[in-house]
Amino acid sequence: MTPPRIVVVGSSNTDMVVKSPRIPRVGETVIGGQFVMAAGGKGANQAVAAARLGAQVTFVARVGQDVFGDQAVAGYAREGIDTSFILRDPEHATGVALILVDDRGENLISVASGANNHLGPEDVDRAAGRIRQADIVLVQLETPVETILHAARLAAGAGVRVILDPAPAPASPLPDALLRLVACVKPNETEAERLTGIAVTDEASARQAAQRLLECGAQSAIVTLGAKGAVWMGEGKAGFVPAFRVEALDSTAAGDAFSGGLACALARGLPLDEAVRYASLVGALSVTRLGAQPSLPTREEVDRFAASARA
Repeated sequence: MTPPRIVVVGSSNTDMVVKSPRIPRVGETVIGGQFVMAAGGKGANQAVAAARLGAQVTFVARVGQDVFGDQAVAGYAREGIDTSFILRDPEHATGVALILVDDRGENLISVASGANNHLGPEDVDRAAGRIRQADIVLVQLETPVETILHAARLAAGAGVRVILDPAPAPASPLPDALLRLVACVKPNETEAERLTGIAVTDEASARQAAQRLLECGAQSAIVTLGAKGAVWMGEGKAGFVPAFRVEALDSTAAGDAFSGGLACALARGLPLDEAVRYASLVGALSVTRLGAQPSLPTREEVDRFAASARA
């Protein structure tokens, strides 16, 4: 079977992670943490997730001409990702994320976006041929919205499905045109509330938010609820997928793992409900490991997990 062709347009960061018993309060220092430095960024995480799940991935991004950029591009190449459309920015540093993780696996993140803030429509146009040949184009919100809108227009105009992971939660309303170009939008509770104005606290409110997103133009919507599961709506149907039970270590890249899994499943032709279940397996397995990209599982690992996983 031909591997699914996925183009990811998005961010590349270097993550600096400290895991400690709890996240400090303002002005407080917590001693006794464990430090890990790893490749991250929502776009990069999702590209690596899809590649490890067997997809043929092209990544469109910007990194600095610095050691973090060198390490990032070399790492993507080792994963089998096409790095031809990663621009080395001579004026802006590679993005950096500072991440605090507590003993429950909850996290707090601050990002210095650097070169990610300068990913432009012209960078997307360089990859236009690859985008038009893709099965799925996957985008997030750690790069300029006008660039994401441009990528979505280019993909949708060629009949290519677009998945929008609206993370981090947008500070201002998204352009009305963006959701109308999207085959699937996948917010978490916070992002869904920011997009719809509906406070998402449970399955019922998640369904209301998903319905609102469809009314705004998205063809389908998935609202993830962390350890509670995920609500999906689209293809004339709706449903709920419970979360799989695991011992959480670090939730940093769980949403990105889910998005990469979702893109692969949809590109392989799975219906929405089965695609959400597969994505949930990928996301659940990722939280059992520390770090962003180091936590992302391979297709074989997900298949083994699926055989024994319990919701």
